[in-house]
Amino acid sequence: MSLRKVFRSRKFSRSFKEATAPVAAVGEGGGGCGGGGGMDAAHGNGWSNMLPEILGEIVRRVDAAEEQWPNRQSVVACACVCKRWRDITREIVREPSHAGKITFPSCLKQPGPRVVPHQCLIKRNKRTSTFYLYLALTPSFTDKGKFLLAARRYRCGTHTEYIISLDADDLSQGSNAYVGKLSSDFLGTNFTIYDSQPPHSGAKPSSGRASRRFASKQISPQVPAGNFEVGQVSYKFNLLKSRGPRRMVCSLNCPVSSSSTGESSDSTSLDGHKMHDKEHAAAGHTILKNKAPRWHEHLQCWCLNFHGRVTVASVKNFQLVATVDQSQPGGKGDEETVLLQFGKVGDDTFTMDYRQPLSAFQAFAICLTSFGTKLACE
Repeated sequence: MSLRKVFRSRKFSRSFKEATAPVAAVGEGGGGCGGGGGMDAAHGNGWSNMLPEILGEIVRRVDAAEEQWPNRQSVVACACVCKRWRDITREIVREPSHAGKITFPSCLKQPGPRVVPHQCLIKRNKRTSTFYLYLALTPSFTDKGKFLLAARRYRCGTHTEYIISLDADDLSQGSNAYVGKLSSDFLGTNFTIYDSQPPHSGAKPSSGRASRRFASKQISPQVPAGNFEVGQVSYKFNLLKSRGPRRMVCSLNCPVSSSSTGESSDSTSLDGHKMHDKEHAAAGHTILKNKAPRWHEHLQCWCLNFHGRVTVASVKNFQLVATVDQSQPGGKGDEETVLLQFGKVGDDTFTMDYRQPLSAFQAFAICLTSFGTKLACE
């Protein structure tokens, strides 16, 4: 079940009751938290009347105990009880850059962890040209893990588009699950990443037919009619056919974490939409380039150290590092810190590991650019 469906589903209240029963017993027996009046109200379906101290302690303990999915659904169940529980959960659950946990759909557009990257899997269906992103829960490459995003490739005239959605069964720009898209040029060497929501306060939709979300007769006041450009990916031409892997440069407007702006984690709502204040700063600009591989004389191939996360040699494999001089795409890169790595482990299975400042949405979009033939770059 996707993050979006889990968050909206009320049936997880039952799992919440089971997860919080021991904590409730402690609060009731303590005698120092309102004499158990909050629990009496809870039994009378008055969940919103629970004392804030007890409610905060329950959510805090559930958040600390449930480290990853599928048990993480208990935290989502807390936010589904009522608006008051939702607000308390939003205050306690920390951003992925701090906690390293993906809980709500909004986490997919927030920066990843600082130190230990999120390890994900991408499954490809060649027959339907569909790609599925999963959060890896075990070291095994065969386990799907937790579904995060899906994308489908469409041929639109002279260019190709990848529609990215929270729902694997609803991949269209008119869907409420639509989160963004990736658009390429005719040669498949230049890509533009579009977000369905403005990346910062004051952002304007991109002009041009390719950035439109609906036809003129389909525009709804409740749904943004345009897309917002948040990044570009370019593959360098290799006209001389020299040996070596693909060379790529990414220019991104990365989301700014609350740790760097001084904001609290409650500036992001749990339904996937960012609450933009007037004083909210624009997203940070980051330029990434692929890490240069080394030629292995014995194996007679180009090699990169993927630390066991890539097992099949492929021209699609890459590692991205940030340039030291962010104003120059050709600037020297930090060879020690890999912000995103992508590689093949099976016929239709790939790994994707990302960290701050990239979000899961941006990392997935960048990896999608690697699929498809690029005759001018190989």
